[in-house]
Amino acid sequence: MIDHIQFGTAKITDIEGVLALQEIYLVSNMTEEEKTAGFVTTPFSVEQLQEVIRQEGLFVAKENGRIIAYIFAASWQYFSQWAIFNHMTPMLPELTFKDFKMTDSNTFQYGPICIDKKYRGKGLINPFFDFMRIHLWEKFLVGITFINKTNIPSQKAHIEKLKWSVIGDFQFNNNSYFILAYDMSQSSLILI
Repeated sequence: MIDHIQFGTAKITDIEGVLALQEIYLVSNMTEEEKTAGFVTTPFSVEQLQEVIRQEGLFVAKENGRIIAYIFAASWQYFSQWAIFNHMTPMLPELTFKDFKMTDSNTFQYGPICIDKKYRGKGLINPFFDFMRIHLWEKFLVGITFINKTNIPSQKAHIEKLKWSVIGDFQFNNNSYFILAYDMSQSSLILI
């Protein structure tokens, strides 16, 4: 099923497709039952998408020209416009992952990732993640992300399929999150 899917760094012309996919899977737009299949929590505006595209921090997967998945992967500076990321950044030096000394300049914030439900479980996540990883591994040693503890599908995808490491947790706005890290020199494709 994924043979015909193309990966790319997002262009301004991709904004409409990213927003359409975001609209479907944004947690505030979903029923409780729909949330059990996974969700994204951060809504992005057109202006925020334009900026992350300028920074080459948005990746898209397309089939027949239609966006079926996206990955955000940008600097902590870009993500500092949201309070939760400012809450996380001071934690970086205290977190332990392999032998890395993590800072807000040698790590980046990975996510959200959103995959259309018709393409989940079809082997898309590993090659898509690796496409993003190859574009960023010379700039950043480690990817950092957080996952809402209620988002079990995202936990399984990242911990079991991609082999991210849980390195901590935190509370923010009455929600509990895991903090995960990934060694950007490690291909996710050899893990399949």
